[in-house]
Amino acid sequence: MASRATKFIFVTGGVVSSIGKGLTSACIGALLESRGLKVTAIKLDPYINVDPGTMSPFQHGEVFVTDDGAETDLDLGHYERFIDTRMTKRNNFTTGQVYETVIANERRGDYLGGTVQVIPHITDEIKRRIFLAAQGVDICLVEIGGTVGDIESLPFLEAIRQMRAEVGPENSLYIHVTLVPYISAAAEFKTKPTQHSVKELTGFGIVPSIIVLRSEQPLDQKLKKKISLFCSVREDCVVNAYDVSSIYELPLALHREGLDQRIVELLNIWTGAPNLAPWERIMNSLKAPSHGSVTIAMVGKYVDLTESYKSLTEALHHAGFANDAKVNIAYVDSEEIERSGVEAAISKATNNQGIDAILIPGGFGARGSEGKISAAQYARVNNIPFFGICLGLQMATIEFARNVAGIANATSSEFDPNSKAAVIDLMEHQRGVDRKGGSMRLGAYPCLLTKGTLTSKIYAAKEISERHRHRFEFNNNFREQLTQAGLTVSGSSPDNHLVEIIELPNHPWFIGVQFHPEFKSTPRASHPLFRSFIAAALDHRKARLNSSAKKPPKNNKTNKTAQLATQF
Repeated sequence: MASRATKFIFVTGGVVSSIGKGLTSACIGALLESRGLKVTAIKLDPYINVDPGTMSPFQHGEVFVTDDGAETDLDLGHYERFIDTRMTKRNNFTTGQVYETVIANERRGDYLGGTVQVIPHITDEIKRRIFLAAQGVDICLVEIGGTVGDIESLPFLEAIRQMRAEVGPENSLYIHVTLVPYISAAAEFKTKPTQHSVKELTGFGIVPSIIVLRSEQPLDQKLKKKISLFCSVREDCVVNAYDVSSIYELPLALHREGLDQRIVELLNIWTGAPNLAPWERIMNSLKAPSHGSVTIAMVGKYVDLTESYKSLTEALHHAGFANDAKVNIAYVDSEEIERSGVEAAISKATNNQGIDAILIPGGFGARGSEGKISAAQYARVNNIPFFGICLGLQMATIEFARNVAGIANATSSEFDPNSKAAVIDLMEHQRGVDRKGGSMRLGAYPCLLTKGTLTSKIYAAKEISERHRHRFEFNNNFREQLTQAGLTVSGSSPDNHLVEIIELPNHPWFIGVQFHPEFKSTPRASHPLFRSFIAAALDHRKARLNSSAKKPPKNNKTNKTAQLATQF
């Protein structure tokens, strides 16, 4: 069990899903950490899946991977970006995992023939997991997935109700996040949804001490007072989290609302004054970047749900902060490239504004793969900075094999299992695997960098550790042929068997990695690869604009008019 000194903050949500509980929890963690407290966070997911690893990106969004190889909810990405604590498999568990453990215990005879029930067996397992993840910290934030009233969430709510009695009210706190919708026809915000949500929550024996009100615009004190009265919450404990220009402004906004001060008062914690200078620096860079902006074309197949690339999107913004530049992301559908070509698809996604770099993210399956291969070729031929991540490395390898190394039918065995030109192939230990969940190459693995390569200069190290999530790899049977054609292997596993990084030495910036560096990037410590990538994009943009400025107008009449105007 966790130390009695550990204090728990339970975060629930009401009215609608995707209200922002994860981001709110992460920001609370950041604020408390800025006061010198050691913080961790846990996400409890009510769905029966064992983990989100086999769920569609269109339904669930990104799967975030931890160092120890857990496939987790994307909210753990928020936690790691805002809190200086590395998450593990203990920081996210689902109803499926809880029931799986309880049933295994029952089959083993641990319950001595007793009837296995939701209370106490399921709730006890939930509490056991929470206490386990909370060891060694001052504050443990526990976010309950879903919305109050969901049938799936009931065991989790009962478990956190019991925990308050076990750890004591001085060591526990309930925070409820709700939506205050604006009805344009009536020209006013409505508090009834919040009132009903709090009533529902209190029906489970949970009385929130703090209510965080999500809204599009700032709410006035009169409305806060009304909610305070109807929900029996102190007026200064009704906090407004309105929409801000960036998620990285939210810690500052919540601090202005006094949220962190209310928390330390209610939990009777003495802390130092919060140090929010890092967040203020980020916002200064975001609002007034001294190096202008760049546009990155992200060529993917899940662009209709950009949450599928959440960590990647944020890593690009972090690199923008590090370069004091704004990063604009144009999401380019790889299937659109297959239909209309690279330039047309990019023009459509950018409204003809042009791009400064191309990035191909991870993914699975053959759909849209030819479009990604075309995008890699476009970047290579036109000397546009290129970054390929996981599947992106594989697409770049196939493109190079086809168009430079002369392997005309080069492909991946993921797309054509019978191909004799599969420059990307299934990993040896993946052969015969029929249980898909949790069976990929997952988590952090070491990688040795090749001396003198661009990648080694970027990392300024000989060995690195990065997180993986894949089944397919660079096929070593083609390694010599591809390297002789000009491809550089700039990173490999310690035994030199697995190709982890490729690059093109005669290109301004062309790197592909088999791992996912985005998972280790934070707004206060941008990942070196992304930082260098955005710097290269800035260089390319400068060269592109200079080249455009030097080109004479196509219309000679217009050009002559301009000359006359200059003379007079």
